[in-house]
Amino acid sequence: MDLDWSPDDLAFRDEVRQFLDEKLTPDLRRAGQLATSVYPDHEASMEWQHILHERGWAAPAWPVKYGGCKWSLTQHYIFGRECTLAGAPNLSPMGIRMVSHAIMAFGTEEQKNYFLPNILTGEVFFCQGYSEPEAGSDLASLSMAAVDDGDDLVVTGSKIWTTHATEANWIFALVRTSKQAKKQQGITFVLIDMRTPGIEIRPLVMTSGEQVQNQVFFDQVRVPKANVLGKIDDGWTVAKFLLNFERGGGAAAPTLQVMAEELAQAAKTQTGPNGGALIDDPAFAAKLADARIRADVLEILEYRTLALVSSGKDPGPAASTIKILGTELSQVLTELALEAAGPRGRAYQPHATMPGGPIADFTPPADGFVSGAEWQAVAPLRYFNDRAGSIYAGSNEIQRNIIAKATLGL
Repeated sequence: MDLDWSPDDLAFRDEVRQFLDEKLTPDLRRAGQLATSVYPDHEASMEWQHILHERGWAAPAWPVKYGGCKWSLTQHYIFGRECTLAGAPNLSPMGIRMVSHAIMAFGTEEQKNYFLPNILTGEVFFCQGYSEPEAGSDLASLSMAAVDDGDDLVVTGSKIWTTHATEANWIFALVRTSKQAKKQQGITFVLIDMRTPGIEIRPLVMTSGEQVQNQVFFDQVRVPKANVLGKIDDGWTVAKFLLNFERGGGAAAPTLQVMAEELAQAAKTQTGPNGGALIDDPAFAAKLADARIRADVLEILEYRTLALVSSGKDPGPAASTIKILGTELSQVLTELALEAAGPRGRAYQPHATMPGGPIADFTPPADGFVSGAEWQAVAPLRYFNDRAGSIYAGSNEIQRNIIAKATLGL
């Protein structure tokens, strides 16, 4: 594998960097850098999506006919990497990165014509209705019922851990339309207008202080059958297809490398147990060095996967492998950041920067209510939030089962 970018790739990288220098404002950069979860401030994320859409880069992975870019896989990787290194806020993945691909693959022409262009502009903003109080990683155990009633399905039940439900005007959800011997059967994939009567949203306050998660209740909600994606009782096929886009396709290593570098810089300013700089403490330095090595190894793995896909080969369970390595290493780094923050890191300050809400201004006089440096105030929030990384998008135990089955035949 040749690890050097081609001249065309380098030219593209420079084009992306110039665009980021011109369009990524300090406020947007700050929103990306201070996000304590994979979801930055909603308003900043949408502002950045509008800027990208004007350039034609909001959904580069989409087919060109739907508004995507005719980029090589290497260019997709470079774009993601440069955005990460520049501190650009993430876009909400539920519409652009997830359900849009399912709509392209399984949707009717009417569904494609309505949803795809409006997802690009942000006029349609999706949340995801998969998990239920009794169905998380074992998603096929879901029980939210949808009863056939003429041209409609009547939906009753609830979904939980629904990110951005309060901002979304649509939700894609799995509902049970029949009970069959195999629990994966009898599930239907539906698109539900969140403004439909009978829907109630109850915010869930996380340990990090954020309120982007919610439980959504459905009481006799009428959903037109025209909003079914794919076939009734065959939603599991659509769901499995969509999970390929939820679990893979991004560049995780650059984010982790940036986290490690920021941590190293912060550790230079902190006092270690021996009175010198924390970065010079052998125990802390060894843990940080191990994390940096793991981030570099992950980058090579991402390059290797990119090379396989670019050559038309099946990368196997690479998405599961990268998901495991990336989320677990992120947890290591957020734990090290909490350690580096020292006593200031024990202060619970969810007001410092609230995911899904306004980002605090740390300049006077606002910084009077924040204990410690900016990164110290954020460290515990990121630590708390990152505990979910090895659970969402399919728990890492599930990912290991996928690898064991696909690679070892177990």
